[in-house]
Amino acid sequence: MKTFDAIVIGAGPGGYPCGIRLGQLKQKVLVIEKDSPGGVCLNWGCIPSKALISTANQFEKVKHGGTGIKVESPTIDANELQDWKEGIVKRLTGGVRSLLKMNGAELVMGTATVTSANTVEVVGADGAKETYKADKAIVVATGATTIELPTFKFDGKQIIGAKEAVSLRQIPKRLLVIGGGIIGLELGMVYQKLGSQLTVLEFLPNILNGVDPECAKIVEKRITKLGGTIHVGAKALGYERQSDGSLAVAFEKDGKRDTVVCDVVLVAVGMRPNSKGIGLEQVGVKINDKGFVPIDKLGQTNVKGIYAVGDVSGPPLLAHKATKEGEIVAEIIAGHKAAMDWVTIPGAIFTDPEIATAGLTADEAKAKGYEVLVGKFPFSVLGKAMAMNETDGFVKVIADKKTKQLLGVHIVGPEASTMISEGALALEMAAFLDDLSMTIHPHPTLGEALMEAAAHAAGHAVHILNR
Repeated sequence: MKTFDAIVIGAGPGGYPCGIRLGQLKQKVLVIEKDSPGGVCLNWGCIPSKALISTANQFEKVKHGGTGIKVESPTIDANELQDWKEGIVKRLTGGVRSLLKMNGAELVMGTATVTSANTVEVVGADGAKETYKADKAIVVATGATTIELPTFKFDGKQIIGAKEAVSLRQIPKRLLVIGGGIIGLELGMVYQKLGSQLTVLEFLPNILNGVDPECAKIVEKRITKLGGTIHVGAKALGYERQSDGSLAVAFEKDGKRDTVVCDVVLVAVGMRPNSKGIGLEQVGVKINDKGFVPIDKLGQTNVKGIYAVGDVSGPPLLAHKATKEGEIVAEIIAGHKAAMDWVTIPGAIFTDPEIATAGLTADEAKAKGYEVLVGKFPFSVLGKAMAMNETDGFVKVIADKKTKQLLGVHIVGPEASTMISEGALALEMAAFLDDLSMTIHPHPTLGEALMEAAAHAAGHAVHILNR
C-alpha cells in the first residue's frame, strides 16, 4: 500500500489547485481523477462555454454592424468552431497534468472510493484495484453533475445537458431551454446569436433567480429583442417526437397547457453534488438532504481528517470558490494557519449583457437590518460604453446609510465580469463610498461607472442627477 500525506479525490478546479498547493508546501500528495483533469470547468463548463460565447458575441456584432462596418452575409462554421474550442480544452487540461507533476503531485486515473478515514481504493480503467493510505487527510473534490429530468432523459442528440450543448456541431434551428438560470441563458444566447430560434421555459416567476431583479430584467429584454421567447411560471411536462423528427414539448402556464415545437431541448435546471456512491456514508461523513457535504471554516467534514472543497461542499457552485477552498485546505493540512473567512465570493454571468455581483443586494441588506443607500450609473450616459456601442445596463452600489460602508456591487453591462473584481476588493477591504468615488479612475473607461455610482449614492455625482 502506497502512503501519502494527503489524497485528493477529483482534479477539477477545487482538487487540482489543492494538489498543487500541497506539493508546493512539500507534502506528498496523490490526486485521483476518473475522467479528465480540469473537471467540469475546463472540459465542458466554464472555459468551453466562454469560448462559444466569445465567438457568438463577435458573430452578432459582425452581422449587425451599426458602427460603419459592412459585411455581406457572414456565416458560422460549427465544425471549425468546435475544433478550436476543443484545442483550448486540450491545452488547458494538459497544463493541469503538467502543473501537478512539476509541483510533485502524483496523478492517478481511476474511480475512487473512500474505504476508511485514511484509505482510498482506486479502480482503474482496466479494472485493476489499488488501495492508498493518507497519513494526514483525504480531500473530497468530486464536484457536481447536471440534473436530468425524468420526463426529459438525455439522449445526447436532441435532449441534452450542458455537457453536450458546448459540443454541438450543428446549430439547432429551434432551441428550447428548460431552466432560465445561468447555464440555460448563457448557452441559450450562444445558439440564439448563431441562428437558433430560442424559447426558454422557467418554472419560477423570474429568470436568473437570486440575481438583482433589475439586472435580470436587462438580460430578459435583450433576449426578447433578439427574437427569443421567455415563459416564466412555466412547467415543462414532456414531449412527443414528430414525423419530421422535431419535438413537440408540452408545458403548463397559468393553469393552461401549451406546446412549443423545437429541434433540440437543453435541460438546464441545475447541478447535483457528486457525493453519493464514493464511500462517504460508509465512513460516517454527513451528507445533507440536498446531497452536499457540510464543512466548517477549515473545510473539514464531521469526520476528522476528511475534508471537502468545491461544488460537493455546497453553494455557490463556482470554480473560483472551489479553487480558493482547495488552496486553503492544502495550507491547513500542511500545518499553516488558514480559514475560509472571505467577505464575498463574486459571481459572473456571461449572458448578453454580462451580469456580475459581489456582496448584498438592496433587499438582502434590508433583511439584515440595514438602512441602505443605493447609487446607480447607467452605461447609456458613459462615453466609453457609447464608443463601444454597448450601452445597455448599469452599475449599482449598495451602502449602509449610517456609516456609508459599501455592502454590495451589482453590474449589468459590457465587461461586467472584469469590472466586478474592483467591487470585490472594495468589499474585502471594508471600503466606504468615498473610497470608491474619490479614487481617480482613468477616462474614458467602463470602470468610471463604478466611481460614478458610488458618488451617486453619496449624493455628489457630477455626470448624473443626484436624488
